[in-house]
Amino acid sequence: MAGYKETPRQKMIGMMYLVLTALLALNVSVEILNAFLVVNESMETTNKTFSSKISDFYGRFEDAFKKEPEKVGPFWEKAVKARKLSDDLKAYLNDTKFESIARSEKIPLDSAKVKPLYTIGTKDKYDETTVYFIGNSVDGSKGKAGEMKNKIAKFKEDLLNLVEPGERGNIKVGLDLVGPFYDADHKTQNWEMHNFYHTILAADVTILNKLVAEVQNAELDVVTHLRSKIGATDFKIDQMSAVVVPKSQYVFMGENYEAEVFVTAMDTKQSFTANLGGFRTSENGLIKLSLPATSTGPKTVTGNVNYKKPDGTVESYPVTLDYIVAPPSLSVSATKMNVFYIGVDNPVSISSGGVSPDQISAAITNGTIVRSGSAWIVRPATPGKASIAVSAKLGDRLKSMGAIEFRVKNLPSPEAYIANTNGGAVSKDLVLASGALIPRNPPDFDFDMNFTITSFKFSGNRKGDIVDIPGNGNSLNSQMKDFIRASRRGDKVLLEDIYAKGPDGKNRKLSSIILTLQ
Repeated sequence: MAGYKETPRQKMIGMMYLVLTALLALNVSVEILNAFLVVNESMETTNKTFSSKISDFYGRFEDAFKKEPEKVGPFWEKAVKARKLSDDLKAYLNDTKFESIARSEKIPLDSAKVKPLYTIGTKDKYDETTVYFIGNSVDGSKGKAGEMKNKIAKFKEDLLNLVEPGERGNIKVGLDLVGPFYDADHKTQNWEMHNFYHTILAADVTILNKLVAEVQNAELDVVTHLRSKIGATDFKIDQMSAVVVPKSQYVFMGENYEAEVFVTAMDTKQSFTANLGGFRTSENGLIKLSLPATSTGPKTVTGNVNYKKPDGTVESYPVTLDYIVAPPSLSVSATKMNVFYIGVDNPVSISSGGVSPDQISAAITNGTIVRSGSAWIVRPATPGKASIAVSAKLGDRLKSMGAIEFRVKNLPSPEAYIANTNGGAVSKDLVLASGALIPRNPPDFDFDMNFTITSFKFSGNRKGDIVDIPGNGNSLNSQMKDFIRASRRGDKVLLEDIYAKGPDGKNRKLSSIILTLQ
């Protein structure tokens, strides 16, 4: 046998056998190819659904901007930039996907955009796509993959620049470009070679759709963070104004005019100053005036209240005090605020100088007012205004002491919390232990409101499919808990369409909660 010599024909047959064996080894099985098609179709469906939910979030964000442009504006402008960065990169990734199909199929780009992946004849080929993505470089840096990597890196940098440096650690941008990445022999690779070297067209398309999903996740993390920062650098109120509340509107001769000066809804831990009949500094959020009343007649005191804002700048509010030094008169002041709320008891104190409290009667134009011990309780009926008219029994006659008008408002909506948070990163064990949504009253609202959550919807992404689970009451049901237990670190769940009923009997919709499970 050692001396046997092959003919040219036998050598050619042997060489063809070796080539056929190599081709069979490189052939992608039908099962694997079908798996790519199924995963890709699921990714495309998920991307469309997730994009719709992100658009809804932007809609609510824009509504808040339209209502309070000065307060929300800086954060809305950054959110708009985040959306453009995301849209530009998604458009680039989609164009790259269609270009790879067009090159592999050798068809026009417009035809590639409408051709489903399962109908593409070269979906199991990698020759043309490898040339397209890797190019003539050894590491793929000079091909389309290298260009794509640079664009993704720039997107991540620009997106994180929309967040304050000290808060960027809370943002999960994803889109890992560093690795480490390994080949089949566990040798290290760079991002370009790992994803696009000798990968078939079906895999390339699926990878590009996955990158689109990661871009949307990064966008939502940043925009959710920006939405949560509204009001963090400003006062927690809609409008600031200086307010003077006198203990009485009339002063007897020889007595002092006494009043409390404060800034509406201010933080009592911060100090402010006032120049009203002399320079004064607040204590515990109040300045108490004591002005001598030495003669009768109308009196006017003007000045300014100066308050340091959270950003360090000082805002000055002009104040004018008008009072009358005269015989006994009426003083009515709301115990909690200068607003009455529908559905709760509003305590009110009523007094008139020189008149015993049991000789005073009161009536209201909107709702009811009843005596409660030494105070009064108001329950208004409809939003708008309510006027309290006070009369005093003087001897055998009833004398009108005047009337004072108040604003009437509906109760503000609470905010829904779960696991002591209203959104962001949270341990899934903590969510499971909490197990329920709890409504919390606004932090600067003085009344006790009892709201009950009546229903909500639980949404999440499981293997590319959006799962929606309706919930009754405020508790997570077993299906929701099972979903959370099976979630991985970084998965998101959305609690939306949250409805709560308050003491005024109205069922109202609360803000949604987006949780990133840890």
